[in-house]
Amino acid sequence: MRAGAESCSPSGGAVAERLRGPSGRTPRCPLRPSGPPPPVGEELVLTQARQWLGTPYRHQASLRGVGCDCLGLIRGIWRALYGDEPEPPPPYRPDWAEVGEREILLEALGRWLIPVSLAAARPGDVLVFRMEPRAFAKHCAILSAPDRMIHAYWGRACVESWLGRWWRERMVGAFRFPSSSPQN
Repeated sequence: MRAGAESCSPSGGAVAERLRGPSGRTPRCPLRPSGPPPPVGEELVLTQARQWLGTPYRHQASLRGVGCDCLGLIRGIWRALYGDEPEPPPPYRPDWAEVGEREILLEALGRWLIPVSLAAARPGDVLVFRMEPRAFAKHCAILSAPDRMIHAYWGRACVESWLGRWWRERMVGAFRFPSSSPQN
């Protein structure tokens, strides 16, 4: 192997040396490591979420330090963890009086995140809330501790606040960020 060339195998390049072709050139990273990718740990998600604290509330925005709403926070964390967002969000109202026939937020989160039971939710997971009994689920947050959450709060900013009884009574879903982007 040439000086300064990177080895793509843990054996220091021995496998790549054996795969050298007739041209004398070694294929670029011919083997991929096996096994699952490292998990996205709660600390990584929480570190990303806390970087959004103080970001002003802006409906449908998702730009750290400039503006975000509750979904914009989740979208921003996704981009930090995986890159591009998997799908653009549909237009939605700033209030909780959404009309329609489907739980669009729950469906979208279920396509890209891992559903977990509310009882199994742990810090770093996304919580989803139904603000009115007959309304669609329209608010989301990151669980930051057993009794705390990070969310964009209408009229204020992205904050870490108490997850008290009022919020707990409205929780309808929990989701975990996957170990790697489901798009890959």
